[in-house]
Amino acid sequence: MKVLKFGGTSVGTIGSLRNVKRIVESIGEPAIVVVSALGGLTDRLIATARMAAVGEGDITAEIDAMEKRHSDIIESLVATDRRDAVMASVGKYIAEMRDVYKGISLIRDLPEKTLDVIVSFGERMSSVIVANILGDARHCDSLDFIKTEKWFNKNIADRTLTDDLIRKSFGSKLEHTMVCGGFISRDRDTGEITNLGRGGSDYTAALIAAALDADLLEIWTDVDGFMTSDPRIIPEARVIPRMSFIESMELCSFGAKVIYPPTIYPVFHKNIPIKILNTNNPDAQGTLIDDSVQEMEENVRGVSSLRQISM
Repeated sequence: MKVLKFGGTSVGTIGSLRNVKRIVESIGEPAIVVVSALGGLTDRLIATARMAAVGEGDITAEIDAMEKRHSDIIESLVATDRRDAVMASVGKYIAEMRDVYKGISLIRDLPEKTLDVIVSFGERMSSVIVANILGDARHCDSLDFIKTEKWFNKNIADRTLTDDLIRKSFGSKLEHTMVCGGFISRDRDTGEITNLGRGGSDYTAALIAAALDADLLEIWTDVDGFMTSDPRIIPEARVIPRMSFIESMELCSFGAKVIYPPTIYPVFHKNIPIKILNTNNPDAQGTLIDDSVQEMEENVRGVSSLRQISM
């Protein structure tokens, strides 16, 4: 069984979503698909919330634009017999979003837990849409099984509870492809909506893969895999076809942005391979990350860098 995660750039346009549909339906067996919000939407949700908190800008126009972006995708990609139901589901989220933004603009304040609710709408809407774009898929709500606890004022996954709920939610054998939103979660004690932090969709996928002992975790993004260096700095950079978990963790910790660093830990301990693939170039070889150490001609696997730091 595979777990596939598609990031914001992979679900950001009608064209990229068509690629997602082809990729998932070509597997030939049920899988679990984890999706981010539409590309750029989380930043826009946050920016609009801050506009509301200071009483600046046209909040209504911003919400209307976000609603139109989702409705355009539904009109273009969702089958006719499902379209009205999907529009209604997304419409409920949009209506709730309008109410929350109105509340922010009235009190001129943006509490952290309110912002958590705001940013959750992205994945909640995108997962409903993607589930209905795919032919034989079902939607499941990540808020039901990804649970967090407070740890030094941060929300971290309660692994024991989350693992148990994931197993109960998906069962021992998948009958259909299941689609859920990444990033979003609920506090185990209060039931309030929380999240796993930016890049948390990768982590959601890793938690699911580890809990279910998946055969493979695929991270679909907008690059062909891990590169030997940043191609924006070194044009001769090339894809690294295979690397170890330790090597990938080192590169991620020191600036490589291919994968969210905490993603690696849950699957590393279960020895579940990760494959980095390009949604826009699905035939590319990609990068396989596992526990083996490959011999190589070069002395260095790759070079990463951190910007804007001082000592």
